[in-house]
Amino acid sequence: MNATRNKFSPEFRDRAVRMVDEHLGDYPSEWAAMTSIAGKVGCTTETLRRWCRAEASRRAGPAAQAANDRERLKLLEREVKELRRANEILRKASAYFAMAELDRRER
Repeated sequence: MNATRNKFSPEFRDRAVRMVDEHLGDYPSEWAAMTSIAGKVGCTTETLRRWCRAEASRRAGPAAQAANDRERLKLLEREVKELRRANEILRKASAYFAMAELDRRER
């Protein structure tokens, strides 16, 4: 079985990602910055891109998830309100038709 090993330490990865963040303005695109920095630090561009994406998702994870949860909560609260209103209408209609049936039988 082939055991994989991490060639780069976590500190090295963090430093490479920081370098990309710091030098984005010096390049026309994020990919150009990653290509240049990956060549300088000795890793592939794809590896550096994955590290940058992982860091970006780690930074935005809780904030983005909280915003998504707020939107979902708002949607669910609206749905609950609508369902309660529908249940009340059905309850009143049921009572009305039950009374109408009782009145009809008495005659």
